[in-house]
Amino acid sequence: MTDFLQDGIVTNLHDFKIRKTEEFEKELKHISNNKNLELILPCLYSELEGKALPKIIEEINKTNYLNHIIIGLDKANEEQAKKAWDFFNKLTIPFSILWNDGANLKKVDEILRLKGLAPKEMGKGRNVWYCVGMALARNQADAIALHDCDIITYERRLLAKLFYPVANPNFNYEFCKGYYPRYAKGKLNGRASRLLVYPLLVAMEKTIGKNDYLEFMKSFKYPLAGEFSLKKDLLKELRIPTDWGMEIGILSEMQRNFSSNSICQIDLADAYDHKHQDLSTEDDSKGLSRMSIDIIKTLIRKLATQGNAFSVETFRSIKATYYRSALDMIDIYKSDAVMNGLSFDRHSEEKAVELFAFNIMKAGESFFENPMETPFIPTWSRVNSAIPETLNKLKDAVNKDNEKFK
Repeated sequence: MTDFLQDGIVTNLHDFKIRKTEEFEKELKHISNNKNLELILPCLYSELEGKALPKIIEEINKTNYLNHIIIGLDKANEEQAKKAWDFFNKLTIPFSILWNDGANLKKVDEILRLKGLAPKEMGKGRNVWYCVGMALARNQADAIALHDCDIITYERRLLAKLFYPVANPNFNYEFCKGYYPRYAKGKLNGRASRLLVYPLLVAMEKTIGKNDYLEFMKSFKYPLAGEFSLKKDLLKELRIPTDWGMEIGILSEMQRNFSSNSICQIDLADAYDHKHQDLSTEDDSKGLSRMSIDIIKTLIRKLATQGNAFSVETFRSIKATYYRSALDMIDIYKSDAVMNGLSFDRHSEEKAVELFAFNIMKAGESFFENPMETPFIPTWSRVNSAIPETLNKLKDAVNKDNEKFK
């Protein structure tokens, strides 16, 4: 049974399982007569060979309200790009593919790089940023939703619910974030949210003091969810981080630019599973270790922009407070797991907490060593101001590739 909780900061939209999926879709179809709804799918070529994406395509084909789909394709050579077009040709909805490793898009990237405006590293943030640019270049979408391509438990109801709050003309929401319980195969998942983000927010609040930003972030049930939707007016000024702090960074942008009553989160699924990151205790350049450092740095930078001062002693206090809070959370999650018949490995949970605590200091060192670091990719509004023809060049590059491979 879903809860009725409303904390008064961000609206929680629950799914009481009263409305059928077809009812949502019928209403969205009616809305789509006056509003164009577009979907962004950032993906890796390797995901085309997995189990999740074929089912996602199958489910999307059952919908009847999408105007267009923008697909960002990463890590694909020319032969793989051709296979990707063949794969996505199964879609019954018009689509465009951004082949990020292709020569045409690389030319656009080089133009931006010469002006210091290009994303500095590869990854989901860069992929999403270029997809947003394509949506702006097409200039047809009224509302856009984005979700990952590795969702094993995907059903089309998820997509309908994700669009509904920002598409419904009777609602005033500008941005909607998804949430769901993270368990699969008899155990709890979602370690980065459960064991890092929430106890870290608690620790920061105890160390730095309560403020609106931390209260806002704490109100999200699953802040690292990769699913969100938003209205078109947000796209030009959206600052997207290049690193693994993307989800936290976008929430931070929403808090900076909008009142909380224009932001909501919605219950997307009863169960959710996707590919999992390794803890990577020996290499902080990948896995949950890299992710945790990027998330911590994103939170630190945001708090610093609000005038909070950080010293070595501050980080030591945050680390100690976090460690105690996270261990307390492990006890709570153990009870939850036992109550629901899930297995629980306390050793692996504490191992994750120890790594995250260690990485708080690593993130602090990075913050001190690179005070001028700018992880956000420039907004498309800035890019358009510096190089007015960029969006047209991006659109032309994408169209050339689509004409070649289709």
